[in-house]
Amino acid sequence: MNYIQLTDADVRHMLDTIGVDRVYALFEDIPPGARLDQPLSVPEAISEMELIGELNRLADMNRDAREQVCFLGGGVYDHFIPTVVDHLATRGEFVTAYTPYQAEASQGALQAFYEYQTMICELTGMDVSNASLYEGATAAAEAVLMARSITGRRRVVVSAGVHPATRSVLDTYVQSLPIEPCVAQTFDGATHVEDLRRAVNDDTAAVLVQTPNFFGVIERLDAIGAVARAAGALTIVSVDPISCALLKRPGSLGADIVVGDAQPLGIPMSLGGPSLGFMACNQKYMRKMPGRLVGATTDTAGRRAFCLTLQTREQHIRRERATSNICTNQGLMALRVAIYLSAVGKRGAMRVASLCLDKAHYAADRIAAVDGFEMRFGSPFFKEFVVRTSKDVDRVLAHCRSRGILAGIPLGRWYHELRDCFLVAVTEKRTRTEIDALVEALEEA
Repeated sequence: MNYIQLTDADVRHMLDTIGVDRVYALFEDIPPGARLDQPLSVPEAISEMELIGELNRLADMNRDAREQVCFLGGGVYDHFIPTVVDHLATRGEFVTAYTPYQAEASQGALQAFYEYQTMICELTGMDVSNASLYEGATAAAEAVLMARSITGRRRVVVSAGVHPATRSVLDTYVQSLPIEPCVAQTFDGATHVEDLRRAVNDDTAAVLVQTPNFFGVIERLDAIGAVARAAGALTIVSVDPISCALLKRPGSLGADIVVGDAQPLGIPMSLGGPSLGFMACNQKYMRKMPGRLVGATTDTAGRRAFCLTLQTREQHIRRERATSNICTNQGLMALRVAIYLSAVGKRGAMRVASLCLDKAHYAADRIAAVDGFEMRFGSPFFKEFVVRTSKDVDRVLAHCRSRGILAGIPLGRWYHELRDCFLVAVTEKRTRTEIDALVEALEEA
């Protein structure tokens, strides 16, 4: 059955069982002024056939990336997902599984998380990874809380090149906590190291930087990390996991905590979610890490087994000693990441990253040659870049949409000084023909 309705007799039986005469008596603890005293303003019920027809009509109004050429980025990307990811991840034993409260009885799920953790460590160059977090912005905010717990300090310096949504989530996280966020400005699209040095002081718990950053620019993690270490602060790096297959890993450049969003690793765009946040750190900070950590061990018969080695959440007896109020993990999304990385392998991941890099630079060169368009920054970039135009940005993007091309994201909503710019992302899926069509549409605009 799609839906099972309670009958009046069912409701009466339940009320009599608990000794209440009517349903509204269950809400008497809520102040009268906070209660709704009128019927909900919703349409009358319709049949299942009518409902499905209406939902299909609404769904048909959406045009997804299969119908349009997608150059959108800014945190969610149109990467290729091997068929094996959907085939395995949608098996019933995975899709229906919830957070295993008796985790050791779910050896298959624990092994998947263990493999996921291992591959995240290999990608980032860090010692330890947890079994995932909600998404990239939450992971960054949790890393800041983790740094405060480690250092006992209250100031965090955040690069203006960090995704605006991540900075917004962080502000929400710390608004009632003794943590002071401070923004370090960018120059030519990258974190201004001198401005960062002025912002960092003896009370700084961490420096949060993203690479490639929101503008697609590759940050100088060595220089940024040196500034943080000189002040005794930690370096938190938010990273595009695809870039880790080609660029130097954050762990080799002195990062203390590495976070990011794993959506590029086998997770569809799906109108913006669900996604997956990953977190990895140096081993000495392992016990301050939020979430859960799966480890390998042996059972009483000497067979290989998996267990929850660390469970730092409040529901696992930790109470006030919990490192976070994160109370679950994105298990199904972590499974997709593990399958994706296993399927593409090390060479495949490097190939994907190389294609992104090469195609993005081809697109950038072609666009910069169009009259009225130029690259906004001269710093090295990976798969995204900022285009400045002398034309009206919204009209340019609207014209491209009329040609079936999602050309990019206007940046004026976040950065007033970039109101004449838009952000273009080029993944391995984009072909030369599609890139040339984008250039042609920009020429027409």
